Amino acid sequence: MTLACGVDVGGTKILGGVVDGDGTVVEELRVESPATNPHEIEDAIASVVRELAGRHPIATVGVGAAGYVDKTRSRVLFAPNIAWRDVDLKTGLEKRIDLPVVIENDANAAAWGEFRYGAGEDVDDLLLVTVGTGVGGGLVLDGELYRGAFGVGAEIGHMRVVPGGILCGCGNHGCFEQYASGNALVREVREAARGGSLLARGVLDLAGGDPEAIKGPLISRAAVAGDPFAIESLATVGTWLGEGIASLTAVLDPAVVAVGGGVSEVGELLLGPTRAAFGNSLTGRGYRPRLEIRKASLGNRAGLIGAADLSRR
Repeated sequence: MTLACGVDVGGTKILGGVVDGDGTVVEELRVESPATNPHEIEDAIASVVRELAGRHPIATVGVGAAGYVDKTRSRVLFAPNIAWRDVDLKTGLEKRIDLPVVIENDANAAAWGEFRYGAGEDVDDLLLVTVGTGVGGGLVLDGELYRGAFGVGAEIGHMRVVPGGILCGCGNHGCFEQYASGNALVREVREAARGGSLLARGVLDLAGGDPEAIKGPLISRAAVAGDPFAIESLATVGTWLGEGIASLTAVLDPAVVAVGGGVSEVGELLLGPTRAAFGNSLTGRGYRPRLEIRKASLGNRAGLIGAADLSRR
């Protein structure tokens, strides 16, 4: 069976894996990402691939890159958290590792992984929404990964949901990810803690009394343990998420929406409010088929699994 190498490249880590034709990760390797130097990033990716190729007969390589990737799946046009600005990553890597390489946006690769082997493997139309530091997305329509005219489609985190709203890192105001992400969750809880809200006391105590120590995983742990304010804060994020998915559904009409990313690990504490808000906001509700909102199933391996599979195609 042909083995492929998938590599998921983010601002803090590079996760590589050898993936077989059934989507099984045979071996995995993780290193830190030298995100501020594009040449060092290429060296690190190549090093991961060479080490894995030394132990497995890898035929192709797929790289999921956290940035805008052009239509040819070769160049990274822009990356917000990595020093890539119009970089021909495909050519650079192929010179280093002497294997065919395909570059894909990381959320697109994750969507393809979930479509092929995860939460969307039983449908032809899937929207993946990743809720982590920001909000990412990937879209499969009629069994094909949708990239758009220039390769940078499905950037759902940057659709504007509040005109004149919170400033986003992309430079616009009121983007979806400013309200439905892990960063939004942390921002709201920290503000309550700094303001002396008694509601936030339990979370603040878990953080040792330091509002700056309040981070997403801590809030999630508090919610799972039953903290009412943490649960309410996750529900607020879920409500924004459900309303945004309803707007996306009016345009895209997917069969399944898979919700992934770190915040989704709390399960129904996020997905319950998401489904409720979606049901209350969907255009034509009650008179149209109802899609399923599911938890993504491949976890942080979705990107490398999807990238590996795409490289075979």
